[in-house]
Amino acid sequence: MARPVLITGGAGFIGANLADRLAQQGETVVIYDALRRPGVERNLAWLQVRHGDRIRPVIADIRDAEPLRAAVHGARAVFHFAAQVAVTTSLADPAEDFAVNIAATFTLLEAARTAPVPPPVIFASTNKVYGDLADLAFERGDGGYRPVDAAVDARGIGETRPLDFHTPYGCSKGAADQYVLDYARSYGLATAVLRMSCIYGQRQMGTEDQGWVAHFLIRALEGRPITLYGDGHQVRDILDVRDAVDAYLAAWRRIDRIAGQALNLGGGPANAVSLRTLLAHVESVTGRPLDLHFDDWRAGDQRYFVADTRKAQAALGLDAPIGWRNGVTALARWLADERGIPLDAWADGPRVAAPAQ
Repeated sequence: MARPVLITGGAGFIGANLADRLAQQGETVVIYDALRRPGVERNLAWLQVRHGDRIRPVIADIRDAEPLRAAVHGARAVFHFAAQVAVTTSLADPAEDFAVNIAATFTLLEAARTAPVPPPVIFASTNKVYGDLADLAFERGDGGYRPVDAAVDARGIGETRPLDFHTPYGCSKGAADQYVLDYARSYGLATAVLRMSCIYGQRQMGTEDQGWVAHFLIRALEGRPITLYGDGHQVRDILDVRDAVDAYLAAWRRIDRIAGQALNLGGGPANAVSLRTLLAHVESVTGRPLDLHFDDWRAGDQRYFVADTRKAQAALGLDAPIGWRNGVTALARWLADERGIPLDAWADGPRVAAPAQ
C-alpha cells in the first residue's frame, strides 16, 4: 500500500485545494494542522465529506516535534505550508514567528533527512524574500507602479534577484527557504522551493493581513469598509489557486529535475494588477459601491512585485494561468454562495472606474 502524501497546514487555503486534487487522483493525504486559523476547520470537514478515509487528519502544532517526525517518516512526499503568515504578527511576536517558520521547518527537514525512505519536501516560500525592491526606480502610471527598467517591466522579478529579508516574517521565511535549499546541497534531499506571489481562490478565508483578494471581496459583499495601506497603486501579480495546485503537483512529479532549486510562482506580467484596478473590478462584480479608507504604508510593503515566472513555466511545464478577471469573478461567486449573499444582476457588466484619491 502506497504511503500517504503529507501536507502541513493542509486545512489552510492552498493546502486544502492541493489535498482535494490529490485525493481526486487517488492519493491518501495526511492533513497536519493545528486548526488555529479561523475557518480552516470547515476546509477539513469539506475534505472529509468529499473524500472519506483518503483524508487522514493529524491535529497538532507544527512545533510539536514528535507527531511531526512521525508524519514525515510515514510520508512519500511532503508539501510544507504550515507557517506564521502575517508581517504584522511577526512584528508583534517575532519569537513565535521564528519558532513556527524557522525552527519547525528545521525539525521537518531533519525528520525527512533521517526517515527510512527520505521523502521529497516542497516548501511554500514567499516573494517577500526579495525585500522591498528599494533599489529599483518606479514610476506611477494609470495602472499603478511600474519599473522604469524596461526589462523588469516586461518580465518581472526573477530568481537571480539578490535576497533581501525585511521584517521578522521576511527573515523567518527567507531563512527557512535557504535551509530547504541547503538540505538538497548538503544532504542530497529532494527539496524545492516555490516563492509565491499573491494566490487567491476558493476556500480562502481572507483577512487584512493575508489573503487580501478574498478579504476585499468579503468586505464588499458584506458592505463593510475596506482599508488600503499606502496609496492603493501597489501592483501585484495574482494567481488562481487552481494554477498554484498545478504547479505544486508538477514540482512533485519533476522533483528529480528541480531538486535544490527555487522557482517563482505567481501570475506573472499578464496577471499584474494594482489594488485600485482590482477594487474597481470587485465593485463591478459585486454590484456594491465600496467604502474605501486609506492608512499609512506598512513595514516592508512593496510598491510593486511581479514575478518573472518563465523558469517555473519551463521547468514545470505549466500552462498559461487563468486570467485575473475571470478568476476573481469566480471567487466572488463562490464567496457570495458561501455566505448566501446574492450578486446583483448586472455584476458581469462593465467595470467601473478606479476610485480616485
